[in-house]
Amino acid sequence: MGMMKEFKEFAMRGSLVDTAVAFVMGAAFGKIVSAFVDGMVMPVVGMIASGQDFSQLRFVLKEAVGDKPEVAIMYGSFLTVVLDFIIVAFAVFMVIKALNASKKKEADAPAPPPAPSNEEKLLMEIRDALKK
Repeated sequence: MGMMKEFKEFAMRGSLVDTAVAFVMGAAFGKIVSAFVDGMVMPVVGMIASGQDFSQLRFVLKEAVGDKPEVAIMYGSFLTVVLDFIIVAFAVFMVIKALNASKKKEADAPAPPPAPSNEEKLLMEIRDALKK
């Protein structure tokens, strides 16, 4: 199964455990990922794209007039948050994938042979007694 197909199935599944793990991992990694994206990734992207702070990119709908502030669509900050989400979602996906792989290994382990029945135990005792 391809990684993208497995990621899509993970993202579309409504399992409570997966959702809980995603929530905990998202909260744990959220600030780290935001700091990474804001401090390391977006400055490079901004320099390549426009030469300015990418999070400040906006489409001005109406200029500021007097006391009224400008009306603008802040697409740069939106794209930054989308990138944060994609990184966190991929990290959660990789954790779930590792957990599923370990569960699969446990399930694939061979079951121990069944214990001998009472009749078999009795026959083994008789056999051992006859050998003496």
